Amino acid sequence: MPANRKTGKFPSPWKEFLAELDGMLAEPLELHCIGGFVLTFFYGLPRTTGDIDYFTAVPANLNLDEIAGQDSPLHKKHKVWLHRVAVANLPEDYAVRLEDMAPGQSKHLKLLVPDPYDCILSKLERASPKDRDDADYLFRSQKLDLRVLRERYKSELRHNLIGNIEWHDQTLELWIEIFEAPH
Repeated sequence: MPANRKTGKFPSPWKEFLAELDGMLAEPLELHCIGGFVLTFFYGLPRTTGDIDYFTAVPANLNLDEIAGQDSPLHKKHKVWLHRVAVANLPEDYAVRLEDMAPGQSKHLKLLVPDPYDCILSKLERASPKDRDDADYLFRSQKLDLRVLRERYKSELRHNLIGNIEWHDQTLELWIEIFEAPH
């Protein structure tokens, strides 16, 4: 069940996990989140997830693996956890477009999510079938514009990708064909 996007209310066990994590924090903490948690609880994708993938924590000086990561006491108690994503490629200016997932719901914890274009582009490098399906869901459900997607890829992401750039170009164009195909 998705969280209510307007109120930021999460179902159990997420509600309790996040409340307990917030209570453990002595100062503000921002998590830049991606992955299934964002798709499920912010964009409404009907699936389950057991973790919150994040690629940046601000400040970065907390040992979040120990506090709320896999096999932590919080994980053992609530059966959900935080997962630091070691490698993620997002457009350069993604941070200016981040949105608070649950404004006003926590004292210290802020879960920030990329806009749907940035979410799609974050999945491009790995390009698994699940990533492609997630991207298709986002594109269709958020009624996105192909011109914006292509422009953001070209101006904010392409020049930072490593490896065979033409492969990434082709992957994006293949995904766009899927997005444009009748459902």
